[in-house]
Amino acid sequence: MTWSIIARDTATGQFGIAVATRFFAVGARVPHIASRLGAVATQALVNPYYGIDGVRLLREGRNAHEVLAALLAADDGRESRQVHILDARGEIAAHTGGDCVDWCGHVAGNGFSVAGNMLAGPAVLDETATAYLENGALPFPRRLLAAMRAGEAAGGDKRGRQSAALLIHGEEEWSALDLRADDHADPLGELERLEQVSRELWVHFRGFLPTRQNPSGVTDRAVIDAAIAAARAQDS
Repeated sequence: MTWSIIARDTATGQFGIAVATRFFAVGARVPHIASRLGAVATQALVNPYYGIDGVRLLREGRNAHEVLAALLAADDGRESRQVHILDARGEIAAHTGGDCVDWCGHVAGNGFSVAGNMLAGPAVLDETATAYLENGALPFPRRLLAAMRAGEAAGGDKRGRQSAALLIHGEEEWSALDLRADDHADPLGELERLEQVSRELWVHFRGFLPTRQNPSGVTDRAVIDAAIAAARAQDS
């Protein structure tokens, strides 16, 4: 009931997942990322533990194929599941169960993976992948959204639209960007709006938050305000 793209940005090393569906609050269940290590999207008749356990296994050092094998082995409902995984080595592993609803399938590329089910047809994934490749000059969040827009234009989820999400992780365990449209007439359009809003303040502010290298972050509000003002002036 979903299609999604997982990718790693070569410029920043960030992992990102964008997803859309005709179902409620897709961002709460499908996308899972282990910062610096990999990403998992669990969909179709969704098993949330594919994401929870998949991230744990990536953190334990398993590669994408090992993670997939472990997830499937633990689930008697595997034929109703769809999952795809991208790890830090660039390896991709995917599974579309025999009971997933047509059209369903998977497309793998260099540094990205696209998978979906209950789609209008294979062009949804093909156009998502093509748009991702053709928009390499865009910043990573906008590149992922452009890819999803192309898939939607090719028919998307054959039942219609309801929710979408964009999740990006960089070096830290917390997300660099986590946007959700849980119930919206144009969920991808709402994500595009939210991504634009994020550039007004959040993308400048997040650099001052605590990190593993700087556990206290920056707490001097005068320094933060001055730097944000300068960054926003440069962007305008």
